[in-house]
Amino acid sequence: MKNKRSFLHLSILFSVIFWLSNSAYSQSTKNLEVEIKKLVEGFHGDVGIYIQKLGNDEKIEINSDTVFSTASIVKIPIMLGIFDKIEKDELSFHQTLMYRDSIKYGGSGLMQFYQDSTQTDLRTLIALMLSYSDNTTSLWNQALAGGGAQINELMDKLGYTHTRVNSRTPGREKIWEKYGWGQTSPKEMADILIRIYQKDLISPAASEMMYRLLSNTFYNDYALSQIPPGVNVASKQGMVNASRSEVFLVNGPESDFVVAIFTDHNEDTSWSHNNEAWELTRKITHLVWNHFNPKNPYSPAAGSQKYLEGLGYE
Repeated sequence: MKNKRSFLHLSILFSVIFWLSNSAYSQSTKNLEVEIKKLVEGFHGDVGIYIQKLGNDEKIEINSDTVFSTASIVKIPIMLGIFDKIEKDELSFHQTLMYRDSIKYGGSGLMQFYQDSTQTDLRTLIALMLSYSDNTTSLWNQALAGGGAQINELMDKLGYTHTRVNSRTPGREKIWEKYGWGQTSPKEMADILIRIYQKDLISPAASEMMYRLLSNTFYNDYALSQIPPGVNVASKQGMVNASRSEVFLVNGPESDFVVAIFTDHNEDTSWSHNNEAWELTRKITHLVWNHFNPKNPYSPAAGSQKYLEGLGYE
């Protein structure tokens, strides 16, 4: 009888500790949400946010199911389309390709500066598309993946109803006029990163390779500037004049978490370092990092600002 009472007392004690722990987490997350909403309130444009700590139910959602323009974040579903073809042996990761300047497309990226008839391979196309957001390789990859229609069929098969490719996709011309190259919701794009990290999209091997590729972005002066160097982050950025967005999954020392911040119809269309949307992204990321890593708080070195600000976006 004494042992039974002791066991009962321990069970009650553990239940109380568990409840108090969850309550503390809940209140802490609510406080973070309040701080983020304060930042969002004064923003001159539309904002959608999805934040989740992996492994529990800590979430913050602000317009998380609203459809936003992707800009270059559309390159994530294009990547999924490519790896789906690789898994089906319709493409090869190291497949040799020949660049022709007839497919040149301006904007961001490097391949537009290649000489005609330069030999390359699919691996290089994917890497340039994700790391440097290369537009020429992205459109080439979109075609190799079977075009927007096939990529959209794959998104539907994977359970995503908001994530679509619009550009150069028959039947989506009117939607393209509204959203541009692609569209998604913060929650769906965050979920794609989570499932890739959990090796649950296309195949475990494909997911692992996609996660490696997404962890090598050149564009680390926005959200990633608020995360300590040396921490692995898988991310993709999207930016056009009136839309600046970012999705990223952080493998922090204390926890893994995902953040999707989408903005659209922005009044500030400047390309300076202190663009309103980019400032909002940095401030939110700073709050989220320190919330999920209280034992490892981080503030970028003051001197690093001169490197970030001198990027010549004017």
